[in-house]
Amino acid sequence: MNTNKLSASAALAILALAAVLEVGGDALVRSGLHAPLVRRASLFLAGALVLFAYGVVVNTTSWDFGKLLGIYIALFFVVAQLVNYFAFHQKPTLPILAGGSLIVLGGIVITVWEAGV
Repeated sequence: MNTNKLSASAALAILALAAVLEVGGDALVRSGLHAPLVRRASLFLAGALVLFAYGVVVNTTSWDFGKLLGIYIALFFVVAQLVNYFAFHQKPTLPILAGGSLIVLGGIVITVWEAGV
């Protein structure tokens, strides 16, 4: 896939999908670690497949992933907090929200600075 011709919104959508797949795969593996033995293997397998899908999504593009890493890390943080809240029922603490704000701001700075805006 040639992402040089992708719009910014399409690139952002691909990065968001990658973040959802990576966080989702991690969440499945985490759930498997705490699941009964009978269910554990299926959660591990599902997690491995979702993480493999993440790898495919990220690596089939022709962009310089390092240049997009700032916005990806910010997306990853936001998706991870949403999954942590909805799947594991853990509310983010004030330090997580404060530090997360810095992560998101840093991702924006890296992306905007790199884009030359």
